[in-house]
Amino acid sequence: MQLDHLAVVCDDLDVGTAAVEAALGVTLEPGGEHAMFGTHNRLLSLGPDLYLEVISPNPAAPAPGRARWFDLDLAPSSPRLGNWIARVLDIERAVTAAPDGIGDILSLERAALQWRLSVPRDGSLPMQGGYPTLIQWDTDDHPAQKLPDRDIRLKTLCVAHPQAAWLTEHLAGAFDDARIEFAAVATPALSAVFETPNGLRSL
Repeated sequence: MQLDHLAVVCDDLDVGTAAVEAALGVTLEPGGEHAMFGTHNRLLSLGPDLYLEVISPNPAAPAPGRARWFDLDLAPSSPRLGNWIARVLDIERAVTAAPDGIGDILSLERAALQWRLSVPRDGSLPMQGGYPTLIQWDTDDHPAQKLPDRDIRLKTLCVAHPQAAWLTEHLAGAFDDARIEFAAVATPALSAVFETPNGLRSL
């Protein structure tokens, strides 16, 4: 596994974008729409193989007829870091090894991008966000490679969860990334620190 991207979730894309831009001191790039889930996003490069997205329900899109991914049927009015997504080479094998609740493997595409993603049928997050959503890119293109580099880099991602010890043990070897920390707390939450031209900033 490799860290692929981070998702800030919110119920209004403009509000979420403004919050992230104020927090990190940069301008986000246009993203796109996800017709299957009735969502849309904006993007920010975190380097050549990692990016951040702000994602929300799209009020201009038809109702998706299924639960929205990333738990966005319950999108918060206050934007927050809500999901982390890990890139794998064999998503079928990775889903088999994942805990219960990882979800079904869905195929998606937009423009030149094609990918498969693990999504629970009820739209919830695996282990309330403690376990990463899994993604396999089926094209050579990757969103991070198409984004201008704003010199923002992830310093640490803290995954706070009641089962932090289990997550640490389960992901050891499969997911070795010194930037990712697990902390034992009563309520699951994600937080991140970024290196920016203006110093360390947090979400």
